[in-house]
Amino acid sequence: MKKVIATKAAPAAIGPYSQAIEVGNMLFASGQIPINPATSEIVEGGIKEQTAQVFSNIKAVLEEAGYTFDDIVKTTVFLADMSLFIDMNAVYATQFSGSFPARSAVAIKELPKGALVEIEIVAVK
Repeated sequence: MKKVIATKAAPAAIGPYSQAIEVGNMLFASGQIPINPATSEIVEGGIKEQTAQVFSNIKAVLEEAGYTFDDIVKTTVFLADMSLFIDMNAVYATQFSGSFPARSAVAIKELPKGALVEIEIVAVK
């Protein structure tokens, strides 16, 4: 049985998708971009500020579903340009305690709303 996860503490979906879906003990979260949920706008600043906002949004979705960062087993990072990787990675590294999840990181042509970064996660309890 699947359960739709939705929270106002993270940006609302900007298309036909759910913020996250829980199936059994697994959470599949849609990619989060650096939208401030209070303003519905991309946060000001560069890749570090945007990455921090993405993780704030991910945390809100995780908390709504009863998960934590320690439950994340896989992330996929989408970057507007691979030259942003080092600064994104510096913020990324501060988000986890203990072991890091498996990760893929790719550069793509463009992200929604002109974002520099998008991150999706899979978590398991």
